[in-house]
Amino acid sequence: MVLNPNDLAENMRKHNGFIPGVRPGRKTAEFIDRVLARITLPGAVFLALIAVLPDAVINWLGVPALGFGGTSVLIVVGVALDTLQQIESHLLMRHYEGFVKRGRIRGRARM
Repeated sequence: MVLNPNDLAENMRKHNGFIPGVRPGRKTAEFIDRVLARITLPGAVFLALIAVLPDAVINWLGVPALGFGGTSVLIVVGVALDTLQQIESHLLMRHYEGFVKRGRIRGRARM
């Protein structure tokens, strides 16, 4: 996901949006840029570890091969999450409660 903090801050200002405790304009753009950097760096490090970890384990344990690597795991999880999201949206479009029932206790809705 790529966001331009300056454009986002300008659009927020035009539509009377704000971030509590942050002045509109340049300060908002700086705040958004800082938050994006804090989110992006750990996410990138995590994805790099997932991709490299299976090869490191293979080399460390001396096992010939694990069957699939980190990239395969990321692809499978991404496809599974996307498939569940599409199923959920189709069921909700047809006025069903959804594929995964939330907030149910003994057959009654939670209040």
